[in-house]
Amino acid sequence: MGGKVMPAENMHIKEAVCIHTRKVYDSCKDKDCVENLRVYPTRCSQAIIDRAINVKCRKVDLLWVYIDVEPVSFNRGFYTVDVKYFYKITGDAFCGVGKPQEITGLATHDKRYILFGSEGNARIFSSVMTTGDVDQQLIQRTNMPIGVVEVVDPICLSLKLVEVCDCPKGRDLELNELPAAIANCFNDDLVSGDSEKRLYVTLGQFSIIKLERDTQLLIPAFDFCVPENNCVSATDDDPCDLFRRIEFPVDEFFPPQRKEFEQALGTGDRHMGCR
Repeated sequence: MGGKVMPAENMHIKEAVCIHTRKVYDSCKDKDCVENLRVYPTRCSQAIIDRAINVKCRKVDLLWVYIDVEPVSFNRGFYTVDVKYFYKITGDAFCGVGKPQEITGLATHDKRYILFGSEGNARIFSSVMTTGDVDQQLIQRTNMPIGVVEVVDPICLSLKLVEVCDCPKGRDLELNELPAAIANCFNDDLVSGDSEKRLYVTLGQFSIIKLERDTQLLIPAFDFCVPENNCVSATDDDPCDLFRRIEFPVDEFFPPQRKEFEQALGTGDRHMGCR
């Protein structure tokens, strides 16, 4: 974690500046192992899955996160943050002797959090610039806190093939209600009907959930942050001038050794292997 940045000794606070920004009222971090999420494959992928004898996960992409914030009854200042994650699962299906075939599908995960977001009764109006049109005032909105989710792409822990009779019981996803932006991420229709085999994925995910509010804060100002470095560019007379300034990428040809990673992590000569 980075330390606090302190001004130089010869710098003094020039003025107190009022800024309009979002203040984080509450937040939490989540390390979640999500087991047995059903994967809804594309129509072409389902045909491959029905013939497959084994599958392997290749990668997982987080497509979108839907966030809904609602007040908690009889608990003033607290809100539920309902989060729905949409994942694109890419894997390899092995159908016997031969090259594995790529399969893709959609998986979703729902999670609910309760955070403090304070209260506010002010009615908020704002104007925005519309490209190629006159500026229009935004419609009045309620003074609710803003839910924010920061998340990295999840880790695919396992992808398994399950016969329909052995599948966990659960409610199927209504694929016809998917947002168009999600459906367009796949090159074929997603299917959820009867099939011989299904896919289930287990994911590991790290995320930070926050509730923020627009507010005005008084902060100390030292000076204007004028850039000190000059822009560097190649000249028209010698386009190779910029390239000559780039150091030779030794690490790309000779990957770092294990001890260099240990030194970077501060582990020294400690044994990091299996015991």
